[in-house]
Amino acid sequence: MHGSATLLKYIFINTTIMKAVKFEKYGGLDVLKIEDIQRPVPADNQVLVKVKAAGINPGEASIREGKLAKQFPTTFPSGEGSDFAGIIEEVGKGITGFNAGDEVIGFTDNRASHAEYVLAEADHIVPRPANVPWEQAGALFVAGTTAWASVHAVSLKPGDTVVVSGAAGGVGSLAVQLAKNAGANVIGLAGESNQQWLKDHGITAVIYGDGQADRIKTASAGKVDAFIDTFGKGYVDLALELGVPADRINTIIDFEAAQKHGVKTEGSAKAATAEVLAELAGLLASGKLEITVANTYPLDKVRDAYAELEQRHTHGKIVLIP
Repeated sequence: MHGSATLLKYIFINTTIMKAVKFEKYGGLDVLKIEDIQRPVPADNQVLVKVKAAGINPGEASIREGKLAKQFPTTFPSGEGSDFAGIIEEVGKGITGFNAGDEVIGFTDNRASHAEYVLAEADHIVPRPANVPWEQAGALFVAGTTAWASVHAVSLKPGDTVVVSGAAGGVGSLAVQLAKNAGANVIGLAGESNQQWLKDHGITAVIYGDGQADRIKTASAGKVDAFIDTFGKGYVDLALELGVPADRINTIIDFEAAQKHGVKTEGSAKAATAEVLAELAGLLASGKLEITVANTYPLDKVRDAYAELEQRHTHGKIVLIP
């Protein structure tokens, strides 16, 4: 009897343990670890979500490497991840409109979604449309809101011509679609392997690299009204060379060039609301927006997932499946 009681106690205790990605210092992929931690309990106006999918993003790699220590300081040990989609496990007091068992898309501001469970504020989740796959839902928040903010930052009007760098990447592939939905003529810069995808989505595809300025001028008939840079490495200078006004250039990555030239740097922080997330989810559900999932990895292969991401040639999103 005593042995059975001990076993039952052990089983009970371990139902409150979960796996989560953690790192204890700035560094490369080797600092990422999978740890067993106490499963959190939702406070008032919070929900606990069992994560079905969680996207990974370049900004998370930069934070882990210490490149954004001034903008986004880290307290160690740190968790990781903002995006998620999953099933509500528990609800805290004061929650209305959501119940245990509901399927949701959401985000956390606490670097914690790369885990088996995540806490989220009630105003950080929206219902998952039934026809949106888990992988797409879990990859929506950061890339989607960044693309949404970028498109709105450059004030597109129907008939405008906008160029998007990194047009097949996680953010770029959504930005070109949102810009197209806004009625703009969209030129997407991407490699040879992604030209057909852009063309299939009504985007004028231009190969990046040497001579791209001339190719853009030809494709745009010499008229470029706005520029969205999702890649960095000189695209702000290219936009200015093409005659785009500084207030209609937005970069999500080249902050040094933005400071030098006075261009915009609007990203997910400008659109981090449940309202925008619900709008994006609705576009996915209606077929007006598509998220390409490049690859999925189990949680314990998080290093491999970021190794692929950091090659910077991925078409679409990489997603963790806890």
